Amino acid sequence: MSDNVSRGSVVPVHGGFVDGSGWLGVYRALTAEGYKVAVVQNPTISLEGDVAATRQVIDQLPGPVTLVGHSYGGVVITEAGNLEKVASLVYIAAFAPDKGESVNALIADPPPGAPVPPILPPDQGFLFPDRDKFAASFAGDLPLADAAFLADSQVPWGVDALTGAVSEPAWRTKPAWYLVASDDRMIPPPAQRAMAERVGAQTVEVAGSHAVYVSQPGAVADLVKRAAGA
Repeated sequence: MSDNVSRGSVVPVHGGFVDGSGWLGVYRALTAEGYKVAVVQNPTISLEGDVAATRQVIDQLPGPVTLVGHSYGGVVITEAGNLEKVASLVYIAAFAPDKGESVNALIADPPPGAPVPPILPPDQGFLFPDRDKFAASFAGDLPLADAAFLADSQVPWGVDALTGAVSEPAWRTKPAWYLVASDDRMIPPPAQRAMAERVGAQTVEVAGSHAVYVSQPGAVADLVKRAAGA
């Protein structure tokens, strides 16, 4: 137990359309080395609600905390990371907004030729990707059965979460790390590199899909360990 406390804690935050179970490989890799890990199950209904859910988990843990966000989870950690207990931020193929920015703002002007995520029109205030196109767009490097499970266990992503804007970006005062997924077809890799550069993150690139946190948990855990040890 004392080793866990000395290492601090790791709090992974999932993005849209999925839940926290995708962090299982990362969780196993980190806990095997004595890290205390608590996975956030953010509702993805509103940014405010997801930040509150994340801060509730952080409040229960010994510090310092390394906060890890995938995709939309990057927006959540950018806001939630202002807690004093949070020592570092890790973005995994994630949105890293500045003050006043939301997911909608960051995706408003995609690079020429960038893949278009197969997201269907809103249904009662929530978004879903096309199940038949989910595997190729979100999880192209996972076994087909695993990608199909992700597609068939989708979590509705609230439109309000996409429009939620960051009030005070934590990366302005906390050190950041960024893992670029170079085969990502949801958030274009050039956009990931630009966001990583803007936040001044220490950056690594991995040949992986948007689901790189599932397909390559070792690479993700290695970056988290670098951030936690800094």
